[in-house]
This record gives sequence, C-alpha cells and structure tokens, in this order.
Amino acid sequence: MNAEVAIIKTAAETALAQAFSQARGRLPGDGAIAAQRAAAFDVFAKTGLPHRRIEEWKYTDLRALMREAKPLAAPPDAAAKALAKTAGALLGDVETRRLVFVDGAFVAELSDVAALEPGLSVGSLADALSNGDPTLGRHLGKLAPASDAAVALNTALMGDGAVIRIAAGATIERPIHLLFVASAKPAATFVRSLVVVEQGARAMLIESHEGPAGSDYQVNAALEIFVGDEAHVDHVKIIGEGADALHVSTLAAAIGARARFNAFTFTAGGAVVRNQLFLKFDGEDTVAGIRGATLLKGRQHADTTLVADHVAQRCQSREMFKTVLDGEAHGVFQGRIIVRPHAQKTDAKMMTRALLLSERAEADNKPELEIFADDVQCGHGATAGALDDDLKFYLMARGIPRPEAEALLIRAFLGEAIEGIEHAGLREALMDAVAAWLKAR
Repeated sequence: MNAEVAIIKTAAETALAQAFSQARGRLPGDGAIAAQRAAAFDVFAKTGLPHRRIEEWKYTDLRALMREAKPLAAPPDAAAKALAKTAGALLGDVETRRLVFVDGAFVAELSDVAALEPGLSVGSLADALSNGDPTLGRHLGKLAPASDAAVALNTALMGDGAVIRIAAGATIERPIHLLFVASAKPAATFVRSLVVVEQGARAMLIESHEGPAGSDYQVNAALEIFVGDEAHVDHVKIIGEGADALHVSTLAAAIGARARFNAFTFTAGGAVVRNQLFLKFDGEDTVAGIRGATLLKGRQHADTTLVADHVAQRCQSREMFKTVLDGEAHGVFQGRIIVRPHAQKTDAKMMTRALLLSERAEADNKPELEIFADDVQCGHGATAGALDDDLKFYLMARGIPRPEAEALLIRAFLGEAIEGIEHAGLREALMDAVAAWLKAR
C-alpha cells in the first residue's frame, strides 16, 4: 500500500500560485513563451520555495525567511518615476548609458537610448516578448538553471528587463548601466535581462538595484550573458536595496574561447539577499576573474552562491570574495569549481574571507572542488576572524584614533577585491561607498 504525501504550501507559495494564475494571461509573450512560463511554474510548484534541506540553500532558508509574497508590482506612476530621477547616485560622476527600470518596468523617458554606438542594440524585454523577437528563442532560458526554484519563478513571472546585443568586433566605450529602482510600494518585481556579446566585441555592464528604506518589497532578478569567442566583458552588480527588502538575483553566463570575463558583486543593502552566479567555460583559453565585496550590519543576511563549470581546457579562473560583518549580520559564501573530464590544464583558485566586527556576527564559508580531470591546478581557501589587534595597535601607536585605524584596515581588506575592477572611476565610487558605510557604523 502506497501512502500519498500531501505537501503543505506556505502562505507565500499559495500567494505566488494565485499571482501566476491571475497574471499569466496578461504577461507578454506568444504561445511558445506562455508554454515556457507554464513549464517553469510547474518546476516551482513541485519544489516550492527553497529551504534548508536543499543543500544549495541550507544557509538561506527562503521558505522561512519569506513569510509572505507581495503582489506583483503595478506599472510605475508619475511619483515613482520622479523619485527614480535621482537614483544611481552611488556611481558619482561615472559616465554611463543608463537604462532605467522602475518597479520592474522599463522607463524610456528616464533612459539614454539615443545615438547608440555602432554595433549596439538595446531594448526592453517586454517589447521583445510582445514582438516575438527571434533572439529570445535562441537565447532566453538557455543558461539559467531551469531546476532552480528562484530561476523557475523568475521565468514564470518575468515582466520586463533589458535585451542588449553587441555586434561582432564592436567596442562600447561607455559602460551600460541597468538601473533597477523600487518605489515605496510593498510589491514584487520579476525582471529578466538578456545580453548577447558577439565575437571579438568589448563592453562593460553595470547592474544596480536600489530602493527606499521602510518598504519590504521583493525583487527576483535574472541576467543571462552570452560571451562570444575573443570577446571581453566586464559585469559589475551593485545591490543597494532598502533595509527591509528581499532580493534574489541570478547571473548565468556562457563564455566562449579566448575570451575575458570579469564579474564583481558589491552588496551593502537589503534585509535578505541571495546572489547566485552560474558560469560555464565553453571555450578554450579563457580567463575570468570573479570577485565580490559585501558589507553587512544589524541583522542583514547575504548569501553568495557560485558555480564555475570548466568544460573546456586551458581556462583560468580566479574567485575572491570578501565580507565584513557587524552587529548580528549573517554572511554566506558557497562556491563550487567543477572541472569536467576534458578540461585539462585548468587553472582555478578560489578564496573567501570574512571579517567579523562583532561577536554576534556569523559567517558560513563553503568552498568546494569537483575535479574529473588529472592535469589541473586548482585550490580553494576560506578564513573568518576579527581585525588583527597587532596591526590596529601599530596604527594607534602612531596617533591614529581607534575608529580611523579600524576603518583603514577594513578598507584595505575590501580593497583587495575591489582593485580587480578595471574601470578606475567605478573603483573609486565603490571605495567611497565603503567609506560611507564605515562612517555610518
């Protein structure tokens, strides 16, 4: 006799099912996209929100942390658009081409879409879905892992985002800035972006997320990047959400042969943050640098989960993540390097370090190696600890007050990761953001 086990749905899971049922008829896209959405929601419906019994989510129990699902965000009104005009201040005077999304919807009047450089094409995902853009059929959903519950939910409910194409051989001098702004409304947004960089092209992409304090809005964002052979792509993500926000984001990238790919994540905002990176080295002789810096205080929780999948031979990857934790903050790093049987001569190194400024702060670091080839150089490491008292005493003995001495050490600690950003102006802007965070401690 087989007993049937009934899965009890949480209030958030029930609300998400209702939201999809009500919205599926008005979400953009033709029959094929509608079928893709339905299949994705079936994946989510079977698994539900990720919980601690799923190994990849054991430190970020979204089922417990997400007590309710906010309603889908409505199109932004004039007030929300007006507030978004001042967004993106963290970048200072870094000159970028801005594509602005307010409450998950593209706002053309706030975006810089005129006089595009040769070889650059930009547009909104909602328009591409409505118009049946063939690029979507070839690329959308091909990289982000369909079995991941957060990705599945994003695919089912994706409303808007950016679609960017860079033609072969084109060099885009000005960074492209995807600016996602949440208004004060406690709503949920599901944004999905697609970037296709063809052979030999070069571009820098900045993705930033921000919103007001005091609103417990929810963000589920996903970005798929296709990096062609011999292309050079830099991606910088800045997570500066409001203090009560929940943010789940996924970056999935496929990197071609003899390419350069750099990714950096800066996290300082949000109550609960989960940042996922899935990188696949599809071509030989590629070099990648994956780095991150996280600043947490109060009861913030931030989780960085990375999978670097080496499929092709003679590729090099360097992963470095630094986290500073104060108060009762909780930082998580899970990193896995996979070397497939044919990926000989792989050179991969991963390091994660956590700096605890409080006895109540907590850091969980879990680097992993899965190696199926025999001619490789791979390694990983993890550390967690307090500031070095000897170094602090050295600075204080030279007349530097304790707060300034600690700030100098913390800036040096994070600077090692931030220095990997090639754009000098952006490096300075992020170091200024670190200084502002330290000043507000």
